[in-house]
Amino acid sequence: MPFIVLHLACFAVIWVGVSAFAVGVAAASYLVRAFAVSAFYHRAFSHRAFKTGRATQFAFAVLGAAATQRGPLWWAAQHRLHHQHADTDADPHSSPRGFWWSHLGWFLTRARFRTPLHRVKDLARFPELRWLNRFDLVVPVGYAAAMYALGAALEPLHPTTNGWQMLVWGYVIPTVALMHATFFVNSLSHRIGHRRFPTADRSRNNAALALATMGEGWHNNHHRHAASARLGFYWWQLDLGYLGLRLLEKIGLVQELKTPPDAVLREGRSCA
Repeated sequence: MPFIVLHLACFAVIWVGVSAFAVGVAAASYLVRAFAVSAFYHRAFSHRAFKTGRATQFAFAVLGAAATQRGPLWWAAQHRLHHQHADTDADPHSSPRGFWWSHLGWFLTRARFRTPLHRVKDLARFPELRWLNRFDLVVPVGYAAAMYALGAALEPLHPTTNGWQMLVWGYVIPTVALMHATFFVNSLSHRIGHRRFPTADRSRNNAALALATMGEGWHNNHHRHAASARLGFYWWQLDLGYLGLRLLEKIGLVQELKTPPDAVLREGRSCA
């Protein structure tokens, strides 16, 4: 039900209108949370592709939770299961079961709501991450409330902006957009695109999706060497998530970013 309500709330844009500030906040809201999901929910929590401190880990886990894609332990556990059984019946969002299943059906089925903690024992040792995972709606609700408060506070200065407008543009619209961008990695990236590496699954590289998802669209690369923090293996493969991680590395917030070995890069060049 919350999933449906969130999608229907997008139509509220008809009543709340739009302002340049609202569109700017929507873009920022999308990009910041897309980075948290890609860099931390995926590359850090699911694959341990780099090291970071506990405070940084928690801060980006909160931002990832604000994306309303459930908790960090749940997300990582499902993704690890996907890699273990990619495109088989045991894969949570197996592409052979059809587009709608791999895109949405698996996420909405009640059988998938529980977090298989035995798959994320390394993460479950952090009580703050367990709390975020158990109460996975607290952060999204707080984030939505903060957006409403921002709009209400700005209304006296900018009459074209108000609380309801900021709630819709700052939370609802970018959240739904980011949800489906993430889901398209599960569905489209196993159907449409280029297979640089002959992996055992159906993964594909999709440049357009990579641009929308901080590099996640380089999915065939990822399935070839999942431990890499860099998903765009070659200079022409734009990976905004990795660029963001390099920036965090320079200021000391993350360390030991893993990259694909030379043998894998040579293999990709020979298979292209």
